Amino acid sequence: MNNLERINQRAKKNILTAISKFILNSSEERIKKIIKLLEIISPQKDKPFFENMSKNFSEKSPYYNLYKKILINSNKNFRDKLINNLLINGAVLNQSKRNEAKKNGSSVPTVILISPTMRCNLKCFGCYANNYSKKDDLDVELVSRVINEGKELGVAFFTFLGGEPFIWDGLLDILKKHSDVFFLVFTNGTLINSEIVNQIAELGNVLPILSIEGTEQDTNNRRGNDVYKIVLNVMEMLKNKNLPFGYSITVTRNNLETVTDDDFFYMMAEMGAIIGWYFLYMPVGKDFDISLMPTPQQRLYLKDKVVDIRKKLPLFVIDFWGDAPFVGGCIAASRYIHINHKGDVEPCIFSHFAEVNIKNISLKDALNCNYFKEIRKRQPYNENLYLPCMIIDNPSVSRELFKNCNIYSTDGNSERVLFEIDKELDNYAQNVKKLYDVEWEKEKDKFIDKIHK
Repeated sequence: MNNLERINQRAKKNILTAISKFILNSSEERIKKIIKLLEIISPQKDKPFFENMSKNFSEKSPYYNLYKKILINSNKNFRDKLINNLLINGAVLNQSKRNEAKKNGSSVPTVILISPTMRCNLKCFGCYANNYSKKDDLDVELVSRVINEGKELGVAFFTFLGGEPFIWDGLLDILKKHSDVFFLVFTNGTLINSEIVNQIAELGNVLPILSIEGTEQDTNNRRGNDVYKIVLNVMEMLKNKNLPFGYSITVTRNNLETVTDDDFFYMMAEMGAIIGWYFLYMPVGKDFDISLMPTPQQRLYLKDKVVDIRKKLPLFVIDFWGDAPFVGGCIAASRYIHINHKGDVEPCIFSHFAEVNIKNISLKDALNCNYFKEIRKRQPYNENLYLPCMIIDNPSVSRELFKNCNIYSTDGNSERVLFEIDKELDNYAQNVKKLYDVEWEKEKDKFIDKIHK
């Protein structure tokens, strides 16, 4: 960065710091003006985000109420960290770091996922986390190193998964030490008590994502007795502290109707959730059951339901597959990566293969390993961006990468997905394609700028 760029960066930082202070103590009208200013000075790729914010405020859409919930009514520490860490530093100021890294040939993800442990206090059916001990956990120092190296590249957004992140001794210390970035923590919620809620409120830089299965019966059947009540109690504690949170759903063939029922969406919004993640059940892990995968018809129903509910509620619902066209298809190994509890650097939380281990390599070099480069060369794997996944939509891609790249199974089980149920997955992919080719023809003009990104 030359001297002129440094001066511009410093001036921009001063302006944005002033903006953040205004937002934290602002009326609705002032926030609308601030969003307009952010729209003007933000990087080109982020302008649509602020343009949509401005439009939603003007039209008082459901997202207007969502933004009010986050920017005006939420816990002040949370607002401060969200605005400064994720929006100002992450989206705007860190762009110069990302540009510099990319100029030097590095890939820079938007978010880095880390599973520091695979231990869990629950035994949910179909989960890829099974029997692990504390000695299998990642060292706190290593996780901190990864985050620091990510920050050097311009990453300001990290996600913790597991296993159960709150069973890992280092979690709260890491959140506190790296107070300049923002975290999502996907958790079953059962280890969160009032003391931890108070710490989350003080930290401000974390959004808990609580796993739930829909109804009380569905949740308890999969997760254990009384888990549903425990999770709702945690939601209530967070709401009482004005702390936003999200929820996470594993969508199966059996629970789809329950978790997409209007009453369930309305309940989550009323409880205080601001975001809902919907992940299709994937045939991964030790005891996968392919019969639990949602049918192609159910998958299309989920996509349409999510689009509909976003028009009605102040709740940002994400269909991890159905929303793929908005980001140009699969973003594994490009916009995000996953580091598992052993340090293996995987392209995706569901793709349990790796070429390198973070214990032996820098984050920068891991991001540019041959395996990840080969994945990025092939993205998108399909002109139809509703078919993003290299595991269930384009399984031949996964098999080809396995044969041509020097990679290994990270769980000792993932090769079964490639070669033991290959015929079943090929058949599934063909049936999904028949259904979604029709859908793509109707909607592809909306995503024309994403097709050849």
